[in-house]
Amino acid sequence: MQQSEPRQVSAVVATEDADLAVRLRTTIARLHRLLRQQDGEGFGQTLVATLATIGREGPISLGELAARERVAPPTITKIVERLVAEGFVTRKPDPEDRRIGLVSITSKGSRQLKTFRERRTLWIREQLAGLDADELEQLALSLPVLERLIEGPAT
Repeated sequence: MQQSEPRQVSAVVATEDADLAVRLRTTIARLHRLLRQQDGEGFGQTLVATLATIGREGPISLGELAARERVAPPTITKIVERLVAEGFVTRKPDPEDRRIGLVSITSKGSRQLKTFRERRTLWIREQLAGLDADELEQLALSLPVLERLIEGPAT
């Protein structure tokens, strides 16, 4: 198997890479903020993200949920209490260790999560409708690169 040569970085390329990184970070941050705004009033980013994690990973312990969301245990407790009050999740003792509480999404929570996702998708579709065919093709061709960035470097 042939090893690739280390990338030689000139000052021009390094500057272009830095500019690209800044533009990409700014664009992604603005797009993320616009998508969050589609969720509606009263639902903060942390609440929606936590509900999505519970929907994907649940039933999940509060400790594991706090770790996944990268928040302190008291913070996750408050978020879960709000989600329970809204009827989006339930909290029950772990049948194997009753000291541990497990959080699961309810059907109401699943419907709300679906609504959040549908609103965001609709907003994106509306934005895509304003692009011409060449722009749509450029965007489609860039998706595999963005997906690779998300996955991180191959090991």
